[in-house]
Amino acid sequence: MRVSVPARRWAIRSATAATVVLAAAAGLPYAATAVAATGTARPSASLAARMFSTADPYSPAYHHPWRQGVIPTIGQLARMRRWAASHPGAAPAAARRSSSTLLAFGGGINGIGVTTGPEKVYLVFYGSQWGTQSTNAQGDVTLSGDPSNIAPYLQQLLKGIGTGGETWSGVMTQYCQGVATGATSCPASNTYHVAYPTGGALAGVWVDESTASPSNATAAQLGAEAVTAAGHFGNTTAASNRDAQYVVISPTGTHPDGFNTPNGNFCAWHDWNGDSSVGVTSPYGDIAFTNLPYIPNMGTSCGQNFVNSGSAGLLDGVSIVEGHEYAETITDQNPAGGWTTSSGYETGDLCAWNSGPGAVAANLTLTTGTFAMQPTWANDGGGTCEFSHPIVTNGSGGGGGDVVTVTNPGNQTTVKGTAVRLQIQATDSATGQTLHYAASGLPSGLSINSATGLISGTPTRKQSVTVKITVTDGTGASGTASFTWKILR
Repeated sequence: MRVSVPARRWAIRSATAATVVLAAAAGLPYAATAVAATGTARPSASLAARMFSTADPYSPAYHHPWRQGVIPTIGQLARMRRWAASHPGAAPAAARRSSSTLLAFGGGINGIGVTTGPEKVYLVFYGSQWGTQSTNAQGDVTLSGDPSNIAPYLQQLLKGIGTGGETWSGVMTQYCQGVATGATSCPASNTYHVAYPTGGALAGVWVDESTASPSNATAAQLGAEAVTAAGHFGNTTAASNRDAQYVVISPTGTHPDGFNTPNGNFCAWHDWNGDSSVGVTSPYGDIAFTNLPYIPNMGTSCGQNFVNSGSAGLLDGVSIVEGHEYAETITDQNPAGGWTTSSGYETGDLCAWNSGPGAVAANLTLTTGTFAMQPTWANDGGGTCEFSHPIVTNGSGGGGGDVVTVTNPGNQTTVKGTAVRLQIQATDSATGQTLHYAASGLPSGLSINSATGLISGTPTRKQSVTVKITVTDGTGASGTASFTWKILR
């Protein structure tokens, strides 16, 4: 891995200038050491909490709770800071009492906190506007409706992450699950760390041209597209989606969730289908997804030429923004059950657009090319932005050998129109694990409670099906059981 920061770039891109310029724009009171060349001074925890809190009317998350890990445009970030600096009483009480900007573990949602197995990133090009597909010499999908050629660029980025010994990904491996809610570090004995994406993170590409992408897709429409994509890729169980994320990329000229509109003030965000503000049902377990608009449409507001000048930097924002959301998804897969501050901001937020202390955005050289990337937040350095970190391998990759055993209930026969209550039983070899239940092939009219394993409902038609039960714990370990179910007249 080689990291380089070009000599020709905006003044904001040096560590000192990033701190001073943004502080000046916001009227931000930094300590005297903030102007030192090391750039290691910490911003105020309470100020950061106010910036990203739902109280800040300039935050893209204001009245938009589904925008997890939202990346504000560069101009909007300055407005957020100015408002936060002038409203010292707006921080949550916990943040006002804290002198730290460390992230804390949120306890997991449905047993999912971080991505513990090899990362699987699926690129979903949403809508018929993407045009005709071709394949280039690198084997990447190219699209006639992609004027900036972001499709092959994203594929090369995600193919390259985790190759050539790069240690940008190492920053995220310090985070884990299997620790107490509120923990700010992972002990050496922990076996549930974020996995390193050895050999690349790209798992699949789909151009969904079944219909046109909405001109202004809602959070629910984006979440539904991610669930549809999971089915397309054959990821039809909770276990197959445990370490997956779906990047829903909207075509140029569209405005998903209001992107690039008069009130558009963000570059991307991520969430999962079960967030109450998304509200999309998934038959395939929990689905993590990113809303990635057509970033070049926003020009310098979303990072064009942020690291590299001229034509070399036209897609800087694409890799910076996707890298930001990728890092946040694997450290907070089901927001906000992973690693966040008391106000809900994540590993990428504290370092967005060089706003944090420590490392700044730079070029990351992978086996597939060189890409502009931002640093991410590191707790174990006392709280700072890092571009490189030793890879933590103590058990990362999924579960430390946990075994989930599902008791087969045996073949079932039910008369149509008769109410059903069938309790699925499962055990885990590790204590304290939360189990997530999923079922495929259930007769029409029946469903399974993902938290309790109770199958209930009333069969609506005669049929004979094979049912597969999958039970997954918080480490990604899973067990299955299959049986037939006949519905008689």
